[in-house]
Amino acid sequence: MRQPKIITTLKTYSWRLFSDDLVAGITVAMVAMPLSLAIAIASGAEPATGLVTAIIGGFLISALGGSRVQIGGPTGAFIVVVFGVIATYGYDGLVLATLMAGIILLVAGYFRLGRLIAFVPEAVVNGFTIGIAIVIATSQLADALGLSLTHAPADFLEKLPVLWDARASFNWQALLVAALTIAIIVGLRKLSPRIPGSIIAVTLCSALAVQMGWPVDTLASRFGALPDTLPLPALPQISLDRMIELLPSALIIAFLAGVESLLSAMVADRMIAGSHRPNAEL
Repeated sequence: MRQPKIITTLKTYSWRLFSDDLVAGITVAMVAMPLSLAIAIASGAEPATGLVTAIIGGFLISALGGSRVQIGGPTGAFIVVVFGVIATYGYDGLVLATLMAGIILLVAGYFRLGRLIAFVPEAVVNGFTIGIAIVIATSQLADALGLSLTHAPADFLEKLPVLWDARASFNWQALLVAALTIAIIVGLRKLSPRIPGSIIAVTLCSALAVQMGWPVDTLASRFGALPDTLPLPALPQISLDRMIELLPSALIIAFLAGVESLLSAMVADRMIAGSHRPNAEL
């Protein structure tokens, strides 16, 4: 396996790149925090576990990955899989399945299976990009419209009738905040791509909602108090029978993680006219 991208990147790193990466890191952190909480809840886990996973996983992926610009974070593609594993085997089962998936990906990287991504058709890459956009957009529709949902299905088609049934709880203030946030981000991006539009939009619109006293959900009202320390690591119960039982789930997690990571890296390559190291990414 080749060394992580960060090692070779640091050889030609500059303060200009650092300033760009700093803004990107802050922006991603602001997006990843509420998203990790929401995905954890949708997956049937505690909100704090999603936040901790985003912090630790994001740091390790960015430090050891094979892409110069790709940042690890929560993704809606795993909601269905994670929810099923937790519902069937519990949270310990999910931890063990994830550990097994990690080992599978290490083996795949060692045998240089990441290069197989080069044979993926162009249509698959485009469809994957569009699919991510649809998953993220639909996962945020309820919050953007201020809808009160007791449970939202992970599947796109199943989610639409649930949103329609909750139309009576529509909150125009929430929609206005969401629309203003999007407008500021798009407007500032057209004005100058170097302006951190996401940070400015979140700050201004949050302050506006508080100042106007609009009845919109916040992180505190939705999820409650978050832990101020990281939990102590603990290994799940490990046995041969348990590993055999969880092997199908581990294979699915490994496949999804590998394919999504490599396809995302290919999309990122097009944005910077660069190239990633698929085996290191695995």
